[in-house]
Amino acid sequence: MKRLLFMKTCIFLIFFFCITSVTAQNKTLHNFSALTLDGDTLHFSSFAGKKLLLVNTASECMFTPQYAKLQKLYEEYARNNFEVIAFPCNDFGKQEPGNNQKIKEFCAQYNVSFTVMAKISIKGEAIHPVYRWLTSRTENGVLDAKVRWNFQKFLVDENGKVFDSLGPSVSPLSPKIIEWITD
Repeated sequence: MKRLLFMKTCIFLIFFFCITSVTAQNKTLHNFSALTLDGDTLHFSSFAGKKLLLVNTASECMFTPQYAKLQKLYEEYARNNFEVIAFPCNDFGKQEPGNNQKIKEFCAQYNVSFTVMAKISIKGEAIHPVYRWLTSRTENGVLDAKVRWNFQKFLVDENGKVFDSLGPSVSPLSPKIIEWITD
């Protein structure tokens, strides 16, 4: 009897881990949505077939000049089925204190034409579901990535799968990013 119970438990656990693994690997960015700065719901499924660079931004950070490089990258490679999506957050050094309207006005200084989402939290208990997925291998099926500061970059492929995570000091115009876009 104990042996039968043990075998049933083992089979259940194997089945559970297989299902969990398959579920994580089947979830893509395309399963999510979020609000834009204007308060509209953006379904990431609308980016199917495009490579994406997702980046958490802040207007009072030493990396804030990367907005100009992100805009240049977007302008140069949008024709390659590529998009930049920024997620303002105030989680690191309280460097994004403004509301969505202030963020929109700030982005205008850099002539930002890529997609900017509404301000979110990207860590802790209030983490936005997109960032929970981006940073957790059990969610994305690919990698665990700790967001260390503002301007952490995530590369997401045409199928909505995480490809890589790059630190804040990596330039948006780095050869690694450009090679990935054009490959």
